[in-house]
Amino acid sequence: MLEIKNLVVNYGAITALHGIWLSVPAGKIVTLIGANGAGKTTTLKTISGLLKPQNGEILYSDKNIAGLPPHQIVARGISQSPEGRMIFANLTVMENLHLGAYLQKDKETVRRELDRVFVLFPRLKEREKQIAGTLSGGEQQMLAIGRALMSRPKLLLLDEPSLGLAPLLVKTIFEKIVEINREQGLTILLVEQNANLALEISHFGFVLETGKVVLQGDSKELRQNPKVKSAYLGG
Repeated sequence: MLEIKNLVVNYGAITALHGIWLSVPAGKIVTLIGANGAGKTTTLKTISGLLKPQNGEILYSDKNIAGLPPHQIVARGISQSPEGRMIFANLTVMENLHLGAYLQKDKETVRRELDRVFVLFPRLKEREKQIAGTLSGGEQQMLAIGRALMSRPKLLLLDEPSLGLAPLLVKTIFEKIVEINREQGLTILLVEQNANLALEISHFGFVLETGKVVLQGDSKELRQNPKVKSAYLGG
């Protein structure tokens, strides 16, 4: 579904991505792991159109989307739940969800997607009129993912969904990620600091170090890789 070829991204004079190559097969969960500053979030932002690459291609359904504006990328079927959640804190839960569906013109489609989000996250249904900034961290993460789903994506980008959450809530969020993939057949590209959990639920993984892909492969194999265990799994 997604193929990145020789992607180079700079922040001013600093190169954040040094010609990375990676692929995301349709219907799978693929994870990017690596230390802070490795280039994981930069990769997602570039796919989303928030950053423009200096070189390389981002092929989505065999069409190069590198450098397209974000709203066009959303319209093609890619949606992102960003690092830090970035919900609209002064708006209600329902208003946040409707903003996720801003490209949807059919009211029935929006209602159907709302129902799907509320089935996935019943807590959001209970709090649909609540101001989003008053939600707990876990509820805000549910809202960020729900908002991303409202655009009916074919590819969902998740950036650090476990960040700042208690272990029990992390478990819940990751169970929901697996459910989204399994029940809806949605392709997911996951960036996650919790490498052990990310490799546990994903099918394939890529390890980034200082803007380069240094390892890749089946997630189960990566979990057994001595370098991965030593650097990211505490083993």
